[in-house]
Amino acid sequence: MKILIIEDEREISQSIKDYFKTNGIQCETAENYNLALSKIGSYDYDCILLDLMLPDGDGFEILKELKSKNKTEGVIIISAKENLETRLEGFNLGADDYLTKPFHLAELLVRMQALIRRKNFKGSNSIIFNEIVVDIFSKTVTVNDTKLDLTKKELDLLLFLIGNENKVLSKSAIAEHLSGDMADMLDNHDFIYAHIKNLKKKLTQAGGGDYIKTIYGLGYKWENE
Repeated sequence: MKILIIEDEREISQSIKDYFKTNGIQCETAENYNLALSKIGSYDYDCILLDLMLPDGDGFEILKELKSKNKTEGVIIISAKENLETRLEGFNLGADDYLTKPFHLAELLVRMQALIRRKNFKGSNSIIFNEIVVDIFSKTVTVNDTKLDLTKKELDLLLFLIGNENKVLSKSAIAEHLSGDMADMLDNHDFIYAHIKNLKKKLTQAGGGDYIKTIYGLGYKWENE
């Protein structure tokens, strides 16, 4: 799960990042308008936390940019502005939720998780794909009632693949999802092959289907057999 925090107050941004990290969530940050535009243009995220008042631009303009690029990230506005007009404008421009500062980090986390479940997994706390069951809250995976011992990266990869069922995902897209903008610093994406290989082995050894398909020259796809 990969989140972008667009927030110019570093203390707030860091506190969110630290809290989410303890819950196994990868976060990237952008402290100004231009950096935010650069990141949303280069990467895909599961959710964006958006402050409206940025030092070099307007958060509403970022919403317009997301819409113009047909980006599908869920967006939660986090703002000190508390009035109906601002809320309505945010929702009309495509925001999914609105949280007024100051807020509790636990509430932000729950809202963000709920938003991602609605968008990717039809609101369910458990993802069931034939014999595979993923409990999002406990971060456990079972195949035919056998619990798998997955690493965090393997779990993130499994959720990413299932959430994009029947879509071909390039190695670079998978690398960005698992490593964020750090993926740009890697010499190659060989680690993706290793994660795919290990995940497939663990699933099939537990009696799971061979759902991960290699699309040569393009990437990987999760599909029903």
